[in-house]
Parts: sequence; structure tokens; C-alpha cells
Amino acid sequence: MFSFDDYREILRVVKETGLNATYEEALNRDSFIILRHDVEYSVERAYALSKVEESMDMRSTFFFQWTNNSYNILSRKNRDILTDMHERGQHIGLHFALNGMTDMELIRKRIKQEIDMLSDMLGFNITSFSIHRPSPDVLAENIKLPGIINAYQDEFFSFDPQAKPDSKLDVKYMSDANHIWRYGYPDEETIKANKRVQILTHPFAWTKKGYDNLDNYKTLVNEKYIELIDSIDNECKDFGPLRDNFEKLPVEL
Repeated sequence: MFSFDDYREILRVVKETGLNATYEEALNRDSFIILRHDVEYSVERAYALSKVEESMDMRSTFFFQWTNNSYNILSRKNRDILTDMHERGQHIGLHFALNGMTDMELIRKRIKQEIDMLSDMLGFNITSFSIHRPSPDVLAENIKLPGIINAYQDEFFSFDPQAKPDSKLDVKYMSDANHIWRYGYPDEETIKANKRVQILTHPFAWTKKGYDNLDNYKTLVNEKYIELIDSIDNECKDFGPLRDNFEKLPVEL
């Protein structure tokens, strides 16, 4: 359920409906399907998933964190990736981490600050955000900022703390959080049974082969291990002679 072919099937159904929309487009539509990606751990996997979309002439919104410990969104490599995605028609947004904040006015201020900084550093306007692991209080707040779209605002998301997979809500929301599809799977029957749909995926969970949760984390750890070794080798002149001692991967696939 988490291979690129599985994702292509979801895209096929969405494309067949003709309802795929950006957040901005959805504001003016009675019916829509929004594809959204919250990027945890791996910019590279987000980039790979964006290529899958483009192979089917589809585009969506990828939200990246400013304060993620697993990747540096402003490294030269990652800035180049985000710029390329933007230039090829993908929409880039901010994935805002609360980091323990509960004061709603402070949260609003920080979101605006991070969007402004990200826009300045990337060289193009960021006009949307999603919240990383939003609390019920934040969802109930229905945060709206001038000129900025919140993926969880009420036009795109129906907040109901008691919602179940079969709950009838104004917007059908489905998420693959923790390698488990929340509130239903976006198959043909489910997608076509709803007028308004938002589908959230986390790109780190998706690979060409498709893995269960444990093996997916193993492959991700290996990718990050190799990335760190390459980074040290590029930055540290005396690491080269030592590199062979680190070639063994830390986990077996």
C-alpha cells in the first residue's frame, strides 16, 4: 500500500474525477480533491514522490519544516531541490512545528515569521502552511492569516474530535500517518463518494518497492546514514582514508 505504483493508482482515480485542486483553487469550488504532503525526515523522498506525480501530469502541495532535526531545508542541496520542484509547478508550503507552543497569538506570529523567512531564503513566495501534529485546541482555533492558507482551516478540513472513518463530514480527510491510513483509504469508491476531499501523505513512507512500517524505517535510516557519511567526506579533508571503516550499513534490510 506504500509503493509508487500504489500512489499512481490514487493519482489515477483523482485525475479521472477532474477535481484535483490547489488550496487556492479549492476556495472557489463546490467540489475538490486536494493532495497534500507533510515532509518528515527526507527531502529526497519528497522529491521522488513529486516526480511520480509529474509522470502523470499532476501537481500538489509539499509542506517542509523549518525546524526539523532530520534535514536542513536551507542546505544548498535541499534549496536546489525545492527550487526545482517550485519551477516544475509543485506548490511549496511551510510545515509548522508547534514545539510545545500553546499561546495562539504567539503561534500566529511564529507562523508568519517562518513563512516570511522561508520566502526570503528560497526566493519565491510561500503562502500556505500545515501544522505538524496539531493539537485539538489548535485545530479548533481554525487559524486564518491574511493572504496565507492553513491546510486545516474549515474550507479544507472538518474538525470533529469524535470523527471515525465512516463519519459524514463536509470535507473527507484521509491521512497515512504512522503508516496507517486514518479515516479511510483513498480508493476509487471512497474518493468518488465525496464532494470535498483532502488526502495527506508523508513522503518518507513511500518508495518504489513499498515496505511495511519496520522495513521502511530501516531503508530510511540507511539513506540517512549514507547521507551523513557523504556529508562528512565532503566537508572534512582527513575523513577520506577513514571512510572504508564506515561502509557497513548500520541495519540489515
